[in-house]
Amino acid sequence: MDVTTTHFDPKDFRRALGMFATGVTIVTARSADGTPVGVTANSFNSVSISPPLVLWSLSKNAYSLATFSQATHWNVHILAENQVEMSNLFARAGHDKFNGLQLDSAPAQTPLLQDCSARFQCRTMFQYEGGDHVIFVGEVLEYDRSERPPLLYVTGGYALASRKSEAVSTEPSADIGSALFSEDLLGYLLGRSHYQFVNGIRATLNERGLSEGDFFVLSLLSVQAPLTASEVASHVAYTAINIGPAQLQSLCDRGLLEHSVAQAGGFILSSSGRDTILHVLAAAKAEEADVVDQLGEMEAAMLRNLLKRLIRVTDPGLPKLWTHRAASA
Repeated sequence: MDVTTTHFDPKDFRRALGMFATGVTIVTARSADGTPVGVTANSFNSVSISPPLVLWSLSKNAYSLATFSQATHWNVHILAENQVEMSNLFARAGHDKFNGLQLDSAPAQTPLLQDCSARFQCRTMFQYEGGDHVIFVGEVLEYDRSERPPLLYVTGGYALASRKSEAVSTEPSADIGSALFSEDLLGYLLGRSHYQFVNGIRATLNERGLSEGDFFVLSLLSVQAPLTASEVASHVAYTAINIGPAQLQSLCDRGLLEHSVAQAGGFILSSSGRDTILHVLAAAKAEEADVVDQLGEMEAAMLRNLLKRLIRVTDPGLPKLWTHRAASA
């Protein structure tokens, strides 16, 4: 078959192809001498349901091409969203990629990685020339899947999947095209979601006689202590709630905080304070579990990721909450 060669800008062509979101996989095989081999690939795709066939492609310049060309079996692992480091590891050449990894057993002793979103154990059926790549088609002999959210790759970076949401406060027939204030306003969505979530632990806060400011202080000192009044204030500055020495002393008077012996001017949780915050955090965990159950693990992971990104881009320079603390001498 004649192939017409069209001259594109390679970088721009790659960017255009990158607009198509794909999953991220690691394909593994074992060389003739028994050495495990694996590569990161996003060219994986299904071919047929009956018979069950899948394909992927590998560059002709790849060091592992000879191994995969000769292998009778190979495994495809669809990576979970928390396996970015593994993806990066197998994308590099010249590393002992399997060092320290726990493997499951598979036909022909082909390396089978753990904790993936899905895995396909395949037997080589066909190989095709595909320009600067070789296309491998395999028959799926066994497969398994989990509920772990999959890792995606799009526009040159890793991503997570999220389902498109329906409207939450707008009637389907409503015309909001010219509205200055609509449900798509980010501030509205963040504010409403925050208060709806906090409402789930409001009863526990009321039972314990805690304001939101009290909750912030007790939560903070459960993670990092002792802290001085100025350090507490710097950590909770984003709340716009004024937490000063008087408020902290009030918590001491109520038996929830104590003055630190180890640090002058520092505050720590009392035993009553620890018990109180544990009950509130247990309620928050229960509320979170209910939300995750309704969203699903995939969208919950996406939500956490987007909130972290939002915090990073809007952070005015607040101190880190979870930091490495040197061991006491």
